Amino acid sequence: MIEIIHPGTMTCIVDSGRYGHAAIGVPPSAALDSYAYCALNCLLDQDGHAPALEIIGADFTLRFHRKMICALTGAQVRASLDDKPLNPWTSFRAEAGNILTVQKITEGLRYYLGFAGNMVLDRVIGRFSTNLECRFGGYKGRALSGGDWIDIDNIYGVPWGSIPGSFIPGMKSPHLLRVTAGPEYSYFPEAFQKKFADKKSRKVYDVSATINRTGIRLEGRPLQFSAEVDKSIISEGILPGTVQIPGDGLPIIMLYERTIGGYARIARVVRADLDRLAHLKPGDYVLFERIEIDEAERLWESRQKSLASIRQVVRRA
Repeated sequence: MIEIIHPGTMTCIVDSGRYGHAAIGVPPSAALDSYAYCALNCLLDQDGHAPALEIIGADFTLRFHRKMICALTGAQVRASLDDKPLNPWTSFRAEAGNILTVQKITEGLRYYLGFAGNMVLDRVIGRFSTNLECRFGGYKGRALSGGDWIDIDNIYGVPWGSIPGSFIPGMKSPHLLRVTAGPEYSYFPEAFQKKFADKKSRKVYDVSATINRTGIRLEGRPLQFSAEVDKSIISEGILPGTVQIPGDGLPIIMLYERTIGGYARIARVVRADLDRLAHLKPGDYVLFERIEIDEAERLWESRQKSLASIRQVVRRA
């Protein structure tokens, strides 16, 4: 049993996501940093679909009511178990009565806490992830609040583990996001295509205060549409990482809570860079770089090899 004392800025339950249901309007609602989530599963010797807590903000506080093994990944944080400092991207043992506190985030935005046991939750459409807008999944379909209790059963032992630093991605601003051209890329004059994602001509965008699990709004110099095109499209399917341009010309990067959109899709962030979107926070800088499909595929293969190697390189006690 665990007790949420303070949920930080926001804490919700996530897992690998509900894929395959976009046709009926159900988004994935997956962990935004899938690399960190998979590393968490590795540290806890889990199957890759176990629920975990996705947390934003300092002051997150949790009390344990049973002895169990846990792990932290994702954003670099300053945390402690009672008065004992904890390292991120490692597992640790908690005793009944211990209090976990995250005092500060030093790099990144979202971090993940998992448990060597089963959170007693109901699956909805095959997964545990919280769909905040439709209010299903996770813990009563909502973000966690102080005073919430979650039962954990089938607690098991696993040796202490740590992810080597060379396998932990950087999360600092500025964030370079590689993209491929979207269906409406041609809606923008060549000069503005270059200002968007050309190495020599691109402009820097600021991450606005308007960010959530649905999308990230950017601020900067607006893009201009070609005179002969409409500034909106008939709503069509979108994927996580789709960069939409509304009428004001400022990009919105879509995340994991939408299946359709009605704004021009200038680009899509390549799969290898999607995890970085979890760590964009207000005031950070963003640079786009357009690449071709074959390079995007190579980047994805490299990312997958790195992830597959984690299980072999985890340092165990």
